[in-house]
Amino acid sequence: GKPMLRDTINVLPFEYVKLRFCGSEPAIMYTHCHVAAHQAAGLAVTFVVAPDVMQRTQTIPEELTQMCLRQGLKASGNAIGNHGLDFTGLSPIPLTWNITYVQVNRDGYLAYRAIGVDNALPIPPVYVDQGDTLVLTVFNSLDVPVTIHAHGLLQKGTAHMDGAAQISQCGIPPRESFTYRILADKSGTYWLHAHDKALVADGLRAPFIVHDAKCPYEYDEDVLIYLEDWYQSASADTIEGVTKPDSGGPRSPIYTYGLINGYNGNDTEPIKFVPGKRYRIRVLSMSTTEWWKFSISGHKLKVIEADGVLSTPHMVDGLDVAPGQRYSAIVTAHNSDEFNFIYNCTLYSDFMPLAKGVNPRYYTGVIEYRAGAPTKQHVIGDDSQLTWDDDTKMSALNGPAELPVDRQILLSARGFNTADNRSLRVLGTLPYADQQVPTLFTAMTTGNLAMDPRVYSPQAQVSVIPHMQNVEVMIKNPQGQPHPFHFHATQVQVIERGPLLPNELEPSTTGFNVTVPDVSKISIRRSQGKPMLRDTVNVPSYEYVKLRFSGAEPAIIYTHCHIAAHMAAGLAVTFVVAPDVMQRTQIIPEELTQMCLRQGLKASGNAVGNQGLNFTGLPPVPVKAPLPSA
Repeated sequence: GKPMLRDTINVLPFEYVKLRFCGSEPAIMYTHCHVAAHQAAGLAVTFVVAPDVMQRTQTIPEELTQMCLRQGLKASGNAIGNHGLDFTGLSPIPLTWNITYVQVNRDGYLAYRAIGVDNALPIPPVYVDQGDTLVLTVFNSLDVPVTIHAHGLLQKGTAHMDGAAQISQCGIPPRESFTYRILADKSGTYWLHAHDKALVADGLRAPFIVHDAKCPYEYDEDVLIYLEDWYQSASADTIEGVTKPDSGGPRSPIYTYGLINGYNGNDTEPIKFVPGKRYRIRVLSMSTTEWWKFSISGHKLKVIEADGVLSTPHMVDGLDVAPGQRYSAIVTAHNSDEFNFIYNCTLYSDFMPLAKGVNPRYYTGVIEYRAGAPTKQHVIGDDSQLTWDDDTKMSALNGPAELPVDRQILLSARGFNTADNRSLRVLGTLPYADQQVPTLFTAMTTGNLAMDPRVYSPQAQVSVIPHMQNVEVMIKNPQGQPHPFHFHATQVQVIERGPLLPNELEPSTTGFNVTVPDVSKISIRRSQGKPMLRDTVNVPSYEYVKLRFSGAEPAIIYTHCHIAAHMAAGLAVTFVVAPDVMQRTQIIPEELTQMCLRQGLKASGNAVGNQGLNFTGLPPVPVKAPLPSA
């Protein structure tokens, strides 16, 4: 007769059942076992009936769309919110960090309270494949707020995941947690680190390696060398030393110790080479003050990557790596195992006085072709005759040609001594200071006013970049300290480097004796072909650099010196790109809004959480000290 119609069918053990349904009604027929544990275990399928007809005859209420967006979920596109058959980000890689204090002696001289994960340092490197999503749950067991930044990852469309305190979020309060979803859409060498105050200097940092889906360069093995400088005091002392009134004036130089792959640089492990093989050597500086030089005696380095961007081959003798920068170089092993060789890691700061055994500090390890083989000695001397990396001689392998320029912005890194005797620093017109409302939240909640730089704090040093505008930034460094500037959420083209004019040079504000060079001997170096793309660009003393970036992606491009003390002193600016487009295409999860409110912080409105241009409650800007009388 007429078959019985049901919506729930029992299938007995060792039996089958035949069922029929009609596709006359467009529908999503989710079919699952109603035993809860079996459903949770995945016993289900889906029949999508006539989606073409459904698109013409049904709607999704805006209320449901917004419900997804408020939770940080996608509400359109394919299974993971991308266009077409692009499933980048489909594979979640879960990781939990319980951030704790840990008492450690990392340099062999002094133990003090540092910051690690699960009561341990170093934090192990994190490895994923291109296209994976790192799902990093951070539990804060400290007594201060904390955030985690994926240095070099662009967070396209997810600016709230950038992890910069008071820029893209409020800090994670003590005894609370937050989960970051970090899309590894670009292969390369990156790192994860704290981005609240200067906690990164206390050890909260780890390499983050994204393996290539298909690298155009062939190599046999991948070798990671990550380098750190290590202070003998907590970062809070550094912050207080530059931000507390009456803390200014000349200070004695503080020299750091070197760590290689997480441990005392004097305890390096051999790197094993097999004759004839090719090795991709990744060199990553997680330093917060000093520079590193890396070389291998008797071997050339073919640089193929800088800051996560593949380059055309660039042959050098060694790498000069500023804080925050990363390189990959392919090294081809010799065909004989007759000798072992030395690799050299030199920690130095050319803006502080030289001191034997202290600045520079030399650390060496062995390239081991054969256990027990004699080692060819590496003589450490004047390295000015060696060839070092130069990003104006590198070309982004798949990068664009030089961007046309719609707007030029001039910045200058200078000292800013205040009337209350603080030695602050300035890149724009005032020392940078955090907004009371995270910059992203202001950009997302102030409507049309988000396009007006005045809605942001004067000390946030904001330039608003309209959508699709191309910008050339010229950074001048007229003083005797180099500055590695990190650009969040973008990569910049390195267009040109050159000397400042003699009348642009300024005396050093460090109180140290720094020799001013003859700038006429510094050459102008301009990019050739497709300019190299970087996210961390070193600006040497008494030089300028011209950089370009595109305003195609809405973003908060927080740009700061990666020397921790300089960042704390205000050496930063912010580029707010296309906030009008951002308001239509991105969201701030309710979880992040509530995280601010629970700490008594505002989560909407202008820089101080007010409406419009009402800045009642804005702290006074620092007043520059008068010049000494002649």
